[in-house]
Amino acid sequence: MLHISMRIGDYFTVGNDTVIQFDDLVGERARITINAPREIPILRGEVLERGGGTRPGCVMGKAPHYVRQLQWNGAKKKALLEMRQTLEQMGDSPEARLLRQKLDFIFPQQA
Repeated sequence: MLHISMRIGDYFTVGNDTVIQFDDLVGERARITINAPREIPILRGEVLERGGGTRPGCVMGKAPHYVRQLQWNGAKKKALLEMRQTLEQMGDSPEARLLRQKLDFIFPQQA
């Protein structure tokens, strides 16, 4: 079995007449486009199995739940810096220490 890692816009071909392209990723859902001759049947696995077909032996089980990471940019970096500055102004109260601890857990400070 061939396993291919792809980025958005990447594609691969099957034979001379079929092209499969990775179009988009939204949350946990990937969108692909398949360009194949009309005489080649294309069925989603759930439709095949619902119609009484058997799951191919080569199909893997579902992957572990994927957690999408926050995209980091200048605005988020600035917001984090402002939060740390605000916490410094709050002093050493128990609430400020707790917030500082949680913030450092989520976004560890670079040494």
